[in-house]
Amino acid sequence: MGQDVNLADVSMRFGDFYAARDINVHIEAGEFFSFLGPSGCGKTTLLRLVSGFMDPTKGQIKIGGKDMRGIGSNNRPTAMIFQNLALFPLMTVTENIGFGLEVRGVPKAERIKKVEELIELVDLQGVGNRKVSELSGGQMQRVAIARALAVSPAVLLLDEPLSALDLKLRHHMRAELRNIQRRTGVTFIYITHDQTEALTMSDRVGVMSIGKLEQVAVPDVIYNNPATAFVASFVGETNRLQGTISSIDGEYAVLNTAIGQLSCKNPQRLSQGEDATIFIRPETVFLTKESGAPNLLTCGIKNLSFEGAYAVVTLKTEKEQLLTMRLNNDGTAPRIKTGDNVKVTFNRENAFVLKNGDSSSA
Repeated sequence: MGQDVNLADVSMRFGDFYAARDINVHIEAGEFFSFLGPSGCGKTTLLRLVSGFMDPTKGQIKIGGKDMRGIGSNNRPTAMIFQNLALFPLMTVTENIGFGLEVRGVPKAERIKKVEELIELVDLQGVGNRKVSELSGGQMQRVAIARALAVSPAVLLLDEPLSALDLKLRHHMRAELRNIQRRTGVTFIYITHDQTEALTMSDRVGVMSIGKLEQVAVPDVIYNNPATAFVASFVGETNRLQGTISSIDGEYAVLNTAIGQLSCKNPQRLSQGEDATIFIRPETVFLTKESGAPNLLTCGIKNLSFEGAYAVVTLKTEKEQLLTMRLNNDGTAPRIKTGDNVKVTFNRENAFVLKNGDSSSA
């Protein structure tokens, strides 16, 4: 079963550069936790710190309540799956999976039994005698998972293991990874720059930017209630409009923007007169015929891109501001075309204003 992982005030500095700064997060035993962020944000550094490949410049890492300072990677209750998988191409599937057990001196009979159990767990029945070089990409992923689980780790660390797969296989392996994690109860710590991977697989997600942990929350909170401008910009598509808060109405704020006054949620409790950014998800913008609707905008359709289940509509406001709207292909939306003039709106509950911040990495 999995163990919890606790990072307390963890920093990793290389000269004057901080790859990670003041990271505080508690990962529960048996949790599927993902660190999400762009390249260079420090997420892989955190994985290496937990695995024991390096010690933090500052702070403490505990696994199962035990301080890991000075304990090397070979003596930690962790296993790691690298982006390139690092399998032995000339060994068979069975030999790859059992390699760690053999190194640890596990008796042959016990080793064979464990490997057979893992082959069944990752659905590789019938390919145990094949060389790894003869396998498909998805099968190699399963071998890497089984080999890592063979040594019975409490914590499995995964460094973007699906990045080399094609889209359809990635989707399939996401579900497989999640199922394996649930069946084993091992704590998974997953590193990715792919927001869809993080949101679909994880119990919780930690979003990182330039060595800083911006927000830790369950996936729907990360998406619907981002804590910072960076999280709002990096996770999912969004429309961003600059403005100044003109008035406060309880948990809502009214902003003066280039395209008029807009009302939205004010989760950071910003004050009247503050410059800020309003974020509006494309799927929350919708067509309306009501002339008195709140947050009403008159727009021209600049472009319409049909993508099967939905259409992405690029709108141009009367002030030349571009907005994106997403319409579901469910038969309810009116037929529109490029060049049409339309009225659109959004509910204030579905938009939020946040303090201006660095969202350039997004």
